[in-house]
Amino acid sequence: MSIWKRPIDLDLLNKTSQNTLIDHLNIIYSDVGEDFISATMPVCSFTHQPLGMLHGGASVVLAETLGSVAANFCVPEGSYCVGLDINANHVRSMRSGEVTGTAKPIHLGISTQVWQINICDERERLVCTSRLTIAVKHRKPTKQEAS
Repeated sequence: MSIWKRPIDLDLLNKTSQNTLIDHLNIIYSDVGEDFISATMPVCSFTHQPLGMLHGGASVVLAETLGSVAANFCVPEGSYCVGLDINANHVRSMRSGEVTGTAKPIHLGISTQVWQINICDERERLVCTSRLTIAVKHRKPTKQEAS
């Protein structure tokens, strides 16, 4: 059974990422399933730290991007999600290639969500694991909608 409250269009997500940090890091949404969403990111000069390895902050950007987007597709119209807390454990270094992040829910509540995002290399070895806590907010009706 799908966790999504509305359809996810990967092409549209990639288009709406233009001129954002997501675009700058060349993060590309690549797959969606019943309970996950994935994206890829290159490991290259613009995702490196000064020692020539994947920057932990770039991994966190990929993780928060995936978890936040996924969270917003799990709430009904009139609600939206924002990040509360993120942590990351960097378990393998990389100097080149591509990583793929996959976000899956741990908890989908009315007021909070918790997402696990695993980032792996091309050989599916874990590079980073991250946990993102999300606040679910509800839009207040405008004055016109309230009358």
